[in-house]
Amino acid sequence: MSKICGWLEGARPPPAKVDDPVSGVQRMAQRLGGLSSSSVQYRLNAGAAVAVRAHPGAIEVCKDGALLIALAGRPTWSDADLQARAAHTGMAQSVLHTWRERGPALLGALHGSFSLSVLDSDREEGLLAIDRVGTHTLCYAQRGSTLVFGANADAVTAHPAVRPDIDPQALYDYVYSHMVPAPATIYRDVFKLLPAQYVHLLAGELKTGFYWTMPYADDTPDDYARYAAEFRELLENSVRDAGTGDPVGAFLSGGTDSSTVAGMMARVAGRGPDTYSIGFDADGFDEMEFARIAAGHFGCRTHEYYVTPSDVATAIPKIAALYDEPFGNASAVPTYFCAQMARADGRSLMLAGDGGDEIFGGNARYADQEVFERYGSVPAPLRALLNGSVGHLPDALAVGVLRKARNYVKRASIPLPDRMEVFNHVEREGAETILPAGLLRGIDTARPLKFAREVYGRTQSQAMVNRMMHLDLKQTLADSDLRKVSGMCELADIDVRYPLLDERLMAFSAKLPADYKVRNGQLRWFFKDALKDFLPQATITKSKHGFGLPFGLWMQQDPQLGRMAAQSLDALAQRGIVQPTFVAHLLERHRSEHASYYGVMIWVLMMLEQWLEAHPDASLDT
Repeated sequence: MSKICGWLEGARPPPAKVDDPVSGVQRMAQRLGGLSSSSVQYRLNAGAAVAVRAHPGAIEVCKDGALLIALAGRPTWSDADLQARAAHTGMAQSVLHTWRERGPALLGALHGSFSLSVLDSDREEGLLAIDRVGTHTLCYAQRGSTLVFGANADAVTAHPAVRPDIDPQALYDYVYSHMVPAPATIYRDVFKLLPAQYVHLLAGELKTGFYWTMPYADDTPDDYARYAAEFRELLENSVRDAGTGDPVGAFLSGGTDSSTVAGMMARVAGRGPDTYSIGFDADGFDEMEFARIAAGHFGCRTHEYYVTPSDVATAIPKIAALYDEPFGNASAVPTYFCAQMARADGRSLMLAGDGGDEIFGGNARYADQEVFERYGSVPAPLRALLNGSVGHLPDALAVGVLRKARNYVKRASIPLPDRMEVFNHVEREGAETILPAGLLRGIDTARPLKFAREVYGRTQSQAMVNRMMHLDLKQTLADSDLRKVSGMCELADIDVRYPLLDERLMAFSAKLPADYKVRNGQLRWFFKDALKDFLPQATITKSKHGFGLPFGLWMQQDPQLGRMAAQSLDALAQRGIVQPTFVAHLLERHRSEHASYYGVMIWVLMMLEQWLEAHPDASLDT
């Protein structure tokens, strides 16, 4: 869990400069966070600085003349000669030499999980980049011709040239998406890199681009036997390379991915690993039964904990304070307690199953949207007739099967990826109902969808499932799930790796035929079929559930949670961020209608207020 930060000054001065470079870079490095075992090293040049926070034996930073290199993560070279050089000199030195030979093109040969900075103070040139999946994060700001960067926005705003001014647009994006989607951050002048994105600064001119895109193949021949054998070998190797043995544990929810990782750990090590599982005493939320089935099947040494409402209330302020911007994924709570349990048990590294859904077709909406996409094969004249008749039936006539037909036609007529947001709370309620007019002034309410459309359309694949997975790799995975798991492991002081996001597995999944991912409504058809003799039958056949938190239900039952939520929403309204009438409306509908559904938006708004309280330096002019 290593991280980098620094800056490169140019000819045009920023609004404010660092008076003392040593204390300046140390101040930024302190804001990086990290594990308790980590330490910091830094290097300075005239007008430039870099720092790396990492385990003492894994710090990669170097200086040679005007060049400064800082590198975090577990990067490797695809070029054998470069990898041999790295083994001899260290990875940072090998990047320095390769930069002199190839410049920014070196990114094409750099693989694994990483964040990277290359700063040349003589040429006023800088390169920032993160890995292909986004397991590492990097934020940046350009002030004048000065480039400031860090693994999180907190480190960037620790530089005197960058003010922590909250962007009202980002507040809206957060309420809409339950996180702030890249490339934005919560701060007006700070941005974050998307997976496989780079920033190149030369003589004050900043450019961004992508050095890689997921290489989906739409015309791959059907060769199941060969694919299945290759898949099982790649899967075993990815888990082996991620790490097994005594210091290593595994998250085990009982789902397909976590069960697969735990099982492969058992196969590689020759004995079952230590696995850690979370349960809830709430109907419809507890999956401990499936975790126990997988643990028993693979001979795992199981560790279990049942999260309580009191645990949730205790964890909320800690979680809000940990993140550099508001973060509304409620499954951070069980993830934190699972990681905490493993750390207390002596684990120093956890393997997580995140990523399988996004590369092998496991999210339920893939099958749902496949049904609606079939409407596109209806001849255009007939679609126009249906849209004008069935699609516009009044409520009085739309009963029974006609109501279902009307709803189908209306949803199917919305193009992807917009269609995936038809149940979004902001879309259903209306932004003007939730947010005050003053805050909405100047906000582009379509921006979250514009971000999604850009990613959805960036891939060359024409297969719907591939395009949806490409979007989910960015938004569901990089912006939410990886930030959730990595952040909660950091809070629990334990490292984490993601073997299912091994680049060899990703390249393999990209070449699979699209119907290997979703076939006749069956999610992850190939993944499950290829592992049907490895995974328990109950794991293969269980429905998709996720790592949900019964917050909406517990808020009704637990006075402490109820008070915390109500007080947080009231405080948010007093700040002028949400409408007081919407707060009252939301709390009432939560009490009288659907606790779980309305509990999601209550959680999102509560975590926004909790984040604001934990970050008093963040400035908002409403």
